[in-house]
Amino acid sequence: MPSKEIRKYREFLKDSLRLQINFNLTDQNQGVEPPPVQKPIRDGQQLISLPDEESRQELLGTDLIDAMDNRRSHRSFDDQPLSLTELAFLLWSTQGVKGVIGPGCTLRTVPSAGCRHAFETYLLVSNIDRLPTGIYRYLPLEHALVAEQKNIDLRQRLAQATLGQSFIGSAPVTFVWTAIPYRMEWRYDIAAHRVILMDAGHLCQNLYLACEVIGCGTCAIAAYHQELMDQLLKVDGEDEFTVYLAPVGKI
Repeated sequence: MPSKEIRKYREFLKDSLRLQINFNLTDQNQGVEPPPVQKPIRDGQQLISLPDEESRQELLGTDLIDAMDNRRSHRSFDDQPLSLTELAFLLWSTQGVKGVIGPGCTLRTVPSAGCRHAFETYLLVSNIDRLPTGIYRYLPLEHALVAEQKNIDLRQRLAQATLGQSFIGSAPVTFVWTAIPYRMEWRYDIAAHRVILMDAGHLCQNLYLACEVIGCGTCAIAAYHQELMDQLLKVDGEDEFTVYLAPVGKI
């Protein structure tokens, strides 16, 4: 028989909470402006342009059935780097913007509850052509990167922040997704948090399938030291915090 504590946490998986919310009182229905769809660029940060749609033309016609059939988690990677074109494809596949349909609302390559897209994508880069080692953030509206931190000891700090999973540090790049909960709370109030985690599954599955297209592998990581990961990314741990990771490399 499950313990009382387990039964309590099972409730998070249910949508019963929705019936307790007066949605007329959400910030959306109170006329509050929606939060921005991406974090702003800080003064002094320079955009790093990524290869655009034309670079994806050679990938058209990829067999989706093969990609799904071959998909599995990989925990070891070759030493070869990823190209900037390959990285751009993975970013577009997981958070790429297909259209802006209103303030605070974008259509992307992955679904999101209420079109809210609560995530920011950080890249812990150690072996990408033309990118110095460091931490970068993806700007989906511009399809570009900004450098957040450069020349830091990623391998050691990442191993510590992922509870000793040292294979993650051997990957050329690790995708780290943070959540900015208010993007979803603005519409769904306290029902937001369950669907944020559903959305995380959508984007990581796209990463798995996109990796298959370019001869890469990944492994979704949900076990990490929350405070150390947030400190590594320099996010506040309250209004933005780490929710998911995935190292990527050639296999």
